[in-house]
Amino acid sequence: MTDPTTTPTGEWAPIYAERLHHIEGIEPPIEWTNPPAGLLAWNAPFGEPEPTDAVAEDRTLDGPHGPIPVRIYRPASGEASGIGVVWIHGGAFVGGDLDMPEADLASRGLVTRTRGVVVSVDYRLCHDGVHHPVPHDDCWAAFTWTHEHAAELGIDPDRLAVGGTSAGGNLSASVALRSVTEGPGLSQALLIYPVVHAPLPTPSEELAACLAKSPRVLTFTNQSDFINENFLGGPVATHITPLAFPGHAESLAGYPRTYLENCEFDDLRASGEMFGRQLADAGVDVTMVTAAGVPHGHLNAIGSPLTHATLDRIAARLTDA
Repeated sequence: MTDPTTTPTGEWAPIYAERLHHIEGIEPPIEWTNPPAGLLAWNAPFGEPEPTDAVAEDRTLDGPHGPIPVRIYRPASGEASGIGVVWIHGGAFVGGDLDMPEADLASRGLVTRTRGVVVSVDYRLCHDGVHHPVPHDDCWAAFTWTHEHAAELGIDPDRLAVGGTSAGGNLSASVALRSVTEGPGLSQALLIYPVVHAPLPTPSEELAACLAKSPRVLTFTNQSDFINENFLGGPVATHITPLAFPGHAESLAGYPRTYLENCEFDDLRASGEMFGRQLADAGVDVTMVTAAGVPHGHLNAIGSPLTHATLDRIAARLTDA
């Protein structure tokens, strides 16, 4: 049966379409500490958070650049299934934390669906002189710690995945790439609306048509150069490396099995789609889908059935491994 939530039509999903008027005419850049009322209305919850069966424990790990806060989620009732995920939030490498919905609610949702264990990583953000490879190193340290402590955590090390959203998708992709040459290996990568190229590839005609229906405040057109250079610590041409943007790796041979989900109304989709093609060309087992009718970052949407559908798909990948 065709899944309507992964069947793009070139139209916004109704729950988003009815909100578009709130953000028409809002121009970037946005002062995110004091966003306009229209953007607040656009980002308002669609309903109550879904019920979950997860408990959380905060810990601090030792890392190469200092302490790394993580939050460990386990089933509140019953024994863990052995599934494990190191989960990495987004935020353009400058924002986000363990409490944002695509970190906390996504982690709780995955635990509830899989009875697995999720280790959510609060990596260092690119402020005050922090640049790549610091965020990557934090995530790599959290991944290797989780692998080393798998038995204690109730994780089968052969069922340990890495996954994340947006900038966290980038960091997840780079952890997966590093695992190919350094180990330990991981069961699969879960890359959700990731950005893995700098600059962004040229969008397809179909994606360009979607972007033409997107208010400018939702696109990265006027932000990506700053985001990339701030992350890298200098111009892309002289600072880019494969671990910073894995889409520029010379070889993806041996890359782990990958689930890649893009958002239909998202200019970062050009990067996710290109990476999916690169993985397939390298002989990697890759599944790529498009979340229909949604904007970038839709896992931050509280109470959205489309968010829940994405979590269902990620959980299905974890349970079939």
